[in-house]
Amino acid sequence: MKALSEQELHNLAMNIVGKQLEENGFEFMAVNSQLKKNPQFVCLKDKKLHFVVVKCISYPDDPRKFDLSSFDKIKDHALKFEAETFFAGVGLVNAKDYEKPVYLNEDYVVDYEGLIKL
Repeated sequence: MKALSEQELHNLAMNIVGKQLEENGFEFMAVNSQLKKNPQFVCLKDKKLHFVVVKCISYPDDPRKFDLSSFDKIKDHALKFEAETFFAGVGLVNAKDYEKPVYLNEDYVVDYEGLIKL
């Protein structure tokens, strides 16, 4: 059994958020899957630019809680482009045992309630 790396967990979270964005009519202008390089998605919807920061959150941390001050740099960057900024916290946990890591090819539970406007 191979535990997913931090990058693999990040990519999984991005796939979950990307699907939701696509289903909600967002057009992808740029996608960045590099860890700690924000934003992950630059999208267009209703002729408005959107920056989306995706973060994979490990159990037992709450994917809806975050330090707003850590987003000052990205919010300033978004202002220059008249873009709206959103946070997408995606909680991922091993489905069989919350204390174990998420393993490749095994079930996992997703805790994601959508975009949070910053």
